[in-house]
Amino acid sequence: MSAPILDTFGRKHTYLRISLTDKCNLRCTYCMPQEDMQFMPSKWLMQAEEIELISEIFVEMGVDKIRLTGGEPLIRKDVGRIINNLGQLPVSLTLTTNAVFIDQFISNLKEAGVKSLNVSLDTLKEAQFKNITKRDHFDKTLSNINLLLAEGFVVKINVVVMKGVNDSEVNDFVRLTLDNPNLHVRFIEFMPFNGNKWDMSKIVSYADLLAEVSSEFEFEKLPGELQDTAHRFQVKGGAGSFGIIGTVTHPFCSGCNRIRLTADGKLKNCLFDTTEVDLLTPLRAGEDIRPLIHGHFYKKHFANGGHVGFDKHDAKTDYEQNRTMIAIGG
Repeated sequence: MSAPILDTFGRKHTYLRISLTDKCNLRCTYCMPQEDMQFMPSKWLMQAEEIELISEIFVEMGVDKIRLTGGEPLIRKDVGRIINNLGQLPVSLTLTTNAVFIDQFISNLKEAGVKSLNVSLDTLKEAQFKNITKRDHFDKTLSNINLLLAEGFVVKINVVVMKGVNDSEVNDFVRLTLDNPNLHVRFIEFMPFNGNKWDMSKIVSYADLLAEVSSEFEFEKLPGELQDTAHRFQVKGGAGSFGIIGTVTHPFCSGCNRIRLTADGKLKNCLFDTTEVDLLTPLRAGEDIRPLIHGHFYKKHFANGGHVGFDKHDAKTDYEQNRTMIAIGG
């Protein structure tokens, strides 16, 4: 085992999120800029064997969980190979997907030992789905969520809640959790990234979400771990759960254990940090990338990539210096 990945606040980083591509079959407004979106040329991306090698190095450094993200990870032609090979590592392997293509990969997921997946779904209304995603895949998405549940997978539905867009559907999503112990909903506060036209007026806060749920349901808080991003709750008598990822108004930085690797092999020590370290170029040159990893996490800020709070007057400008969400990986 190599030395663990620690920062100056004593946080041990064991959860690696790997973006496989910055491309997606949807065009969600909060994730992808609607104008002038430039995708990475294929030659810039980590190749399958490079993803596998880098993952092995991180596992040697103490990583015990890997999540594949995008863009949409399942649009990569070699994603089946990547899933199968990473499934051989001693980690909990999972992925975040919009589920449109998931029916093509059920056997891969099972063979790789994947037990749980996160599925992005921001509305339960067909017309609103098309408005948010700019695509007409609503029925396919719901069908594939039901397929995953029928095949025994745990499904966590990620809902980015935006005021005046889908905030009226909060309790509709909570209602989904009442009868299925394998179905969980995660409400995510709208976060600022380059090009997504964020401002605080569009936020549906942690407190607002709890108030909305309490208007219809009685619920209790579930126990969690320090590194959890979501505060989890369960409706009394319900089988599943709902949670809130309150990045903006209820942050969870003190227990952060996450590592992000972009599709072009850049290491980020925080979702909001604008500094990155190139791991792919030195890897291709045969260099040891472990010192680069340790050095970058030694520089990690305690919260928000070192930016001012989200509610400060210059926050929007600060966070727009970052990549777009789709170019980072969810």
